[in-house]
Amino acid sequence: MDATLPPGWPEEVRPQGAPDWERTAVAWLFDLVPPDYRTHEVLRRYPVLLARFAADHVSAGLEAARKGWRTLRVELADQLPAEAVEAAMVAYEREGARLAAAARGIEVVAGALRGERWVPRL
Repeated sequence: MDATLPPGWPEEVRPQGAPDWERTAVAWLFDLVPPDYRTHEVLRRYPVLLARFAADHVSAGLEAARKGWRTLRVELADQLPAEAVEAAMVAYEREGARLAAAARGIEVVAGALRGERWVPRL
């Protein structure tokens, strides 16, 4: 990780201030939301708004993964073999971790899109 980037900065996004960094941020944000979001011109025009939509979408997905993890055993344990339940739990954990990382990435990218500068603490 580049020491000039805030923790959680996505690898797919060029560093703030680099040529085309905003283009890479927009592409990454669009990759986090449903494909139909690309049809909304307002999201292309205002990357900060796209970041808000992406944050809401990822937050909902993270909550769904957490709920699934909490309820899977109770709701499906008698309908699935134990190995399927365990594999599903692992899938929920991985998806939760992926979405949590995406949420942090959205947070720091959105700040950069708003013009905030990250300053490392000593």
